[in-house]
Amino acid sequence: MNFSDLGLSTDLLKAVQRANYESPYPIQIEAIPAILDQKDLLGLAPTGSGKTAAYILPILQRLLSKKAPEDRFIPVLVIVPTRELAVQVAEVTENFSRFLPRKIKSMAVFGGVSINPQMMKLHGVEILIATPGRLIDLLGRNALGISRIHTLVLDEADKVLNMGFREEVEHILELLPARRQNVLFSATTDNEVDILIQKLLRDPVRIQVEEANFTPDLIDQRAYRVSPENKGPFLRQLINSGDLSQILVFTSSIRTADNVATKLTKNGIAAVAFHGDKSQGARTEALARFKSGKTRVLVATDLAARGIDIQYLPLVVNYELPRSPKDYIHRIGRTGRAGSAGEAISLITPEEMHHFKVIQKKMGKWVTLLNSEDFGKSKEESDS
Repeated sequence: MNFSDLGLSTDLLKAVQRANYESPYPIQIEAIPAILDQKDLLGLAPTGSGKTAAYILPILQRLLSKKAPEDRFIPVLVIVPTRELAVQVAEVTENFSRFLPRKIKSMAVFGGVSINPQMMKLHGVEILIATPGRLIDLLGRNALGISRIHTLVLDEADKVLNMGFREEVEHILELLPARRQNVLFSATTDNEVDILIQKLLRDPVRIQVEEANFTPDLIDQRAYRVSPENKGPFLRQLINSGDLSQILVFTSSIRTADNVATKLTKNGIAAVAFHGDKSQGARTEALARFKSGKTRVLVATDLAARGIDIQYLPLVVNYELPRSPKDYIHRIGRTGRAGSAGEAISLITPEEMHHFKVIQKKMGKWVTLLNSEDFGKSKEESDS
């Protein structure tokens, strides 16, 4: 199956090719035609399954047949849980729009920054990507209208609800027109998500990508036994052993993220911490510098990393293990995307060994476990 078989225009196919998408992911194969047919859709899929392109591509195509708004009434609304995901979706939208015969204006709005510049840019926006809190703020100031929306996308619905935005989402839904297309994506389901699905969707096309089946085969997973006091030196040895320009390091706490980034910087490795205690401006700048290669290492916590999407990220390092197997899969899924090879390395202390076994069992895949002392040696040297 090729993207050309999904009913997309030649202009969008040109942008897809420019983005180095070789073939559509399973969720794109099913979602794109359904959204083009204006059907409601339920996508149960993990992060990294290709869902952003699955809804942005058909939405762009449908907008081309409509007249651009000349006011502040938005035709397409995408609700996301975090600032980083809002920026990521806006970037994807902009990239896919570059060859279209007319300009389709898209915009991301989120809290943590001044609201006035966002208000000034809302005129003529056709695709608004918004976090719930900032959207409520803008509506309260009459900065935009959502009564003419024909397509609503709720992305990462489980995270939206887990972050405490249920009341905001319910308020937004009350302001929307009754007749519209609804698209909902969620990595997991629970009571709250099921209630929202029942309330929002009408006879939806249902697509499910199993997380267990989504662990990318192209990811080379390895783990090294390491003592707690040797984690920092071994991480520096690991980074200095190759010429990789982008390395994403995960920690389990904000304090550790700051400490690791500071130590790396003191040892001549360009690194920056990325977590929820940073201001929005600092996080945006850190991510931009990392994506451009100006910063070699990004040290992130799990919550902050939800919006990190870099198509050809070569290496992910688990400096500390996450609490759950799902978070482990999410972490390593930052690499090995879009058909490219990737590498995931975990640093395992004796105290973490049991938890790592649990993660592997849940994942259904066993990871090669090596001694840190053998790093860089040939197989013959390690066995001797």
